[in-house]
Amino acid sequence: MTDPCMFCRIVSGEIPVQIVDQTAGAIAFPDISPQAPVHVLVIPKKHIDSLAAGIDEETLGHLLSFAAAVAMTEGIAESGYRTVINTGNDGGQTVGHLHVHLLGGRAMKWPPG
Repeated sequence: MTDPCMFCRIVSGEIPVQIVDQTAGAIAFPDISPQAPVHVLVIPKKHIDSLAAGIDEETLGHLLSFAAAVAMTEGIAESGYRTVINTGNDGGQTVGHLHVHLLGGRAMKWPPG
């Protein structure tokens, strides 16, 4: 048996984090390498490798709705924010567990990559 991924270990409480908010199906916590004044990761509590893993609409909808709610509690909903889901190596995914980057607190530039 392989060790659970880092995000699964966060969900289980094995790795402590500052929890920004959580629901029965998702959890939000600060990114350890923030790229904006507000940089929160929003992850499903159940392990899903990536967006390409065939995530169901209910889970994806909950994850994005929860990210919008976290943006409100973090005070960035009015001014605007960016949500990013990196998928696979070329997409910049570094942890093999689906996660949404919620970034805000400053103006975002385009193109991002």
